[in-house]
Amino acid sequence: MVKVLDQSFCTFSSCLYKSQNCVKNPLTIEHQQRMAFFQGLSFSNSTRFSGFTAKTVSLGSYRIRCEERGYLGADEEKKDGKKRVRILIAGGGVGGLVLALAAKKRGYEVKVFEKDLSAVRGEGQHRGPIQLLSSALAVLEAIDEDVARRIMEAGCVTGDRINGLADGISGEWFTKFDLLTPAVTRGLPVTQVICRIALQDILVSAVGQEILSNNSKVVDFVEDSGKVKVILEDGRQFEGDVLVGADGIWSKVRSKLFGSQPAKYSNYTCYSGLTSFRPPYIDTVGYRVFLGANQYFVASDVGSGKMQWYAFHKEAPMNHDPPGDKKERLLKLFGRWCTEVVMLISETPEVLILQRDIYDRDMIYSWGVGCVTLLGDAAHPMQPNLGQGGCMAIEDCYQLILELDNITENGTDVCLPNEIASALKRYEEKRMFRISVVHTMSRMASRMLAEYRPYVDFGSGPLSHLSDWQIKHPAIPIARVFMQAFLPQVMSWMIAGHGLW
Repeated sequence: MVKVLDQSFCTFSSCLYKSQNCVKNPLTIEHQQRMAFFQGLSFSNSTRFSGFTAKTVSLGSYRIRCEERGYLGADEEKKDGKKRVRILIAGGGVGGLVLALAAKKRGYEVKVFEKDLSAVRGEGQHRGPIQLLSSALAVLEAIDEDVARRIMEAGCVTGDRINGLADGISGEWFTKFDLLTPAVTRGLPVTQVICRIALQDILVSAVGQEILSNNSKVVDFVEDSGKVKVILEDGRQFEGDVLVGADGIWSKVRSKLFGSQPAKYSNYTCYSGLTSFRPPYIDTVGYRVFLGANQYFVASDVGSGKMQWYAFHKEAPMNHDPPGDKKERLLKLFGRWCTEVVMLISETPEVLILQRDIYDRDMIYSWGVGCVTLLGDAAHPMQPNLGQGGCMAIEDCYQLILELDNITENGTDVCLPNEIASALKRYEEKRMFRISVVHTMSRMASRMLAEYRPYVDFGSGPLSHLSDWQIKHPAIPIARVFMQAFLPQVMSWMIAGHGLW
């Protein structure tokens, strides 16, 4: 594990410290002390992003240059109330809906094509709640303050409690994340989780049925005479100025742009479960990742008296259990783990345990051609180790709309195709560094988790009986020191939306 940590540190730190706005380590304060401290603070220099003003906000070493125009609700619309650029969006998941909402609020003509909203809801149940980090919540506030408020009211704040990594066998903390300090010191909303179905319903309601076209699967597109024409599975065609592929890891738009390529299996299958069991630590722990050899277990409070968990196990793909056998297999795989893990599995009904294999794709460093681009999982699908797939998609939406705004505010009646193409390239360039780092971190986390060995393994030789003594691996203290030194900087960078604003 130390070897992997060392290699990972070299890879990640070479990217992270190129940035000009790296933030200092957040304060290291215990949870109860932090809460008492922050209750007495007033933040006159709030850096929330709804209602931008033309000034630079300075908080210690952290500086944000706010846009000189109001992001949303500006008056620069054409006589018909619509901006000239017509945006077509393939995919009605989180990324597609957030982009549609941003475009609608900004005055663009926009249309979303989703093959099956019920399938999106089913996938949402399959994948469980989504984590919204402070940076993603700030973007939602900038796009639509009322919608952001509804999302935060429906969610469950986890960033104000203890979060981190723990040993799966003993349950002892390995290291803790400080999600509160970086958010509060910058005036940002605190990290939360929300049911995917609830999030989608809020976004669908805000976007409106007139914009969202259900049962409309995009299977092809054609660029001609500066326009983009999408072709649906049922033969219908729609024309626009921009096509954004937000249709997920199996994106049809991506396949059309860059050819069909297989996704990469992560070597892990994932079981997920939702239970009404409320553990005694629920008021002090937000989420915890329990570590083990070639397997790990994530448990999170998701509000409404429920806990969501994910059990990852390293194995070949497509090795799914017969109906009714998932809990039995999980109790065999994790039965010797700590009480917290065993109880969550035991208290979950079999019908609420789901399984899926985990895939991602290699990074690509161009997301579009001409007036067509990609967003979210269609552009950069990630493993769920960091819970950042949805957050990165939401951030993508913000940057894309900003770049389109730049060409619709030049006072002309017509936006030329080359101007649109240039805007899409700027969107890519401004997002690429942050996305590349997060993508690397998600794969890095997978490797680190796979190499976790809490106790010395003496093999099957004459000393094999010593394995039963559970002698702690000498690499563990070194890894703990590394994580405690490195994670505060990483979390500050993640939470602050570094490189975006």
